[in-house]
Amino acid sequence: MSLLRVENLRVRFPTEQGEVEVVKGLSLDLGRERLGIVGESGSGKSMTGRALMGLIARPGRVTADRLEFDGIDLRDLPESRFRRLRGARMSMVMQDPKFSLNPVMRIGEQIGEALRFHRRLGARARRQAVLDVLEAVRINDPERVYRLYPHEVSGGMGQRVMIAMMVVLEPDLMIADEPTSALDVSVRATVLEILDDLVRRRGMGLILISHDLDMVARWCDRILVMYAGRVVEECAAGQLHAATHPYTRGLLASVPRLDETRMRLPVLDRAAIGAGT
Repeated sequence: MSLLRVENLRVRFPTEQGEVEVVKGLSLDLGRERLGIVGESGSGKSMTGRALMGLIARPGRVTADRLEFDGIDLRDLPESRFRRLRGARMSMVMQDPKFSLNPVMRIGEQIGEALRFHRRLGARARRQAVLDVLEAVRINDPERVYRLYPHEVSGGMGQRVMIAMMVVLEPDLMIADEPTSALDVSVRATVLEILDDLVRRRGMGLILISHDLDMVARWCDRILVMYAGRVVEECAAGQLHAATHPYTRGLLASVPRLDETRMRLPVLDRAAIGAGT
């Protein structure tokens, strides 16, 4: 059963030279699975995620022939109703916790805000729920972290806190926008394991936005490849190596390997890509 259905999604912004379309007719159908969206910077990946969450502010415009979450039409949903969906049933993990966490609020209070807004829990029950979710994202001393401010934790710990904040209400859909881009290689796998465990155990749908092809191929079930605002290829994650579109082939060819023998990495052939779209 589909959790999210999108047909002909378009995102536009006005400029001095006229309206610019940054997402151009994207369509997808998501169940309770792990969907990866990949592409270079500027391909429209993050704008797609924000549009699905209703986070494109005016003067930006979002249109779609269909934009449904669990049967709810999101296209003309009042902001008050959309706000009730966000966090409770739909959530988004942003790229860098330094810019997403409130620097003057303790971590426990920030996570507890979602519980205070969406559920009527007493202070004691709310605190326990926060401690439980901190433990679920593999934070060893949740009592200590509960009392800390964001600047007192590492990047990896901050990203775990962000994930905890997004899953404390056990949403049906999580959109993770480059969740490991600001992390050291040593902690990336841990964060992805946490996400994967939460998705599998809680039966969530996941959209993982990234330009790390190997990571998405390993952690997702299906992959959409975006270029210049459009989906140019869709494949099973295990078949990414057999992709046929010139853009996807160019991305794969430009990834360095541990046994690299090439003196220079190839660059994308934009002319060939244009011919293949």
